[in-house]
Amino acid sequence: MKISVHELKQIQLNRQHLTAKSDKITVCRDLNGLQAQIMVNVFHSLKIRCGEKITKQNFGGGLVKNWTVRGTVHAFAADDLGLFMYETDRRPYRSEEWKGCISGITGEWIISPERQGYFSHIILDSLKERIRTRDELKELCISRGITNRELNEMFCPWGGGMQYLCSRGFIYYVVQEKKAFALCPPFEPMNGEEAKLEMMRRYFTHIAPATVKDAAYYFDWSQTYVKEAMQKLPLMQIETDGKTYYYLEELKSDYPDIPRCILLAGFDQLMLGYQKKESMYLSRENLRGIFNLAGIILPPVLLDGKIVGKWQKKNSKLTFTLFESILEKDKQAIIQAGESLWDDIKKIEWQ
Repeated sequence: MKISVHELKQIQLNRQHLTAKSDKITVCRDLNGLQAQIMVNVFHSLKIRCGEKITKQNFGGGLVKNWTVRGTVHAFAADDLGLFMYETDRRPYRSEEWKGCISGITGEWIISPERQGYFSHIILDSLKERIRTRDELKELCISRGITNRELNEMFCPWGGGMQYLCSRGFIYYVVQEKKAFALCPPFEPMNGEEAKLEMMRRYFTHIAPATVKDAAYYFDWSQTYVKEAMQKLPLMQIETDGKTYYYLEELKSDYPDIPRCILLAGFDQLMLGYQKKESMYLSRENLRGIFNLAGIILPPVLLDGKIVGKWQKKNSKLTFTLFESILEKDKQAIIQAGESLWDDIKKIEWQ
């Protein structure tokens, strides 16, 4: 079956809950969580996808944050801990086989296994009492004699000892603006291959139709692995613009039309779900306007299914940076999209 690019966009937007609103737990489950490198993006991504009222006070309820898809931090449903924190040889569930860290330059211990275990138990014991912020845990470790070098490794922003505790099911990040940790409830980790297949099932049901390249890009897996795993799913296929797209679950006879304007979140799943260089939404010449060289995915302005710029909100000022000239009526549609999301806008700027 062949469909147009417009029809394919309608399906993808609907499956990603951009034209089919749902509750936050369903959204997070369907989309394999939401990338949470910058927490305000999780809040905004839920706000544009949920039928319920999402506020800065309630958006994290029922969710946890941990390293999952592509080795990056995501916010996902707490009930999915067993899925996303699946067990592997490299991260056995609640293993106390502390690895420590050795300097690649000097070959000396930055933090030894014994010291890592010692401070890990101090952290875990303190979290039995209550949720604690990152700063509180650092101060606690300092009071127990951790050195600056050990502290930098234990609380390394790109991993370190805290990631070890998170990835092995001891703790998780609380889904809120301020970095804080809590003890993980007990859960049964899935087998790695079964977990990956379930994530693929969700991808091909709620993010696809998608190509093999799209799926490989999304999961950061090889195309060979993706193709092999796809054989285990009852996939269907359609053709659009000379490419084959795969999906699960029958397509509906009709879908809501593409909204006039959507102000997408930074690190939005609509950007992460498909190979960025072959995106139907973002032209190649504007790629760096959204995917910058620092690894940040900026919040796009989606106008009639095409990304025409990016947006930024600071306090009561909303700034739009356009990648191309648009009509005045298009600007008004963008302004209306902003005003429907925020009621405190006092100034709008165009760049």
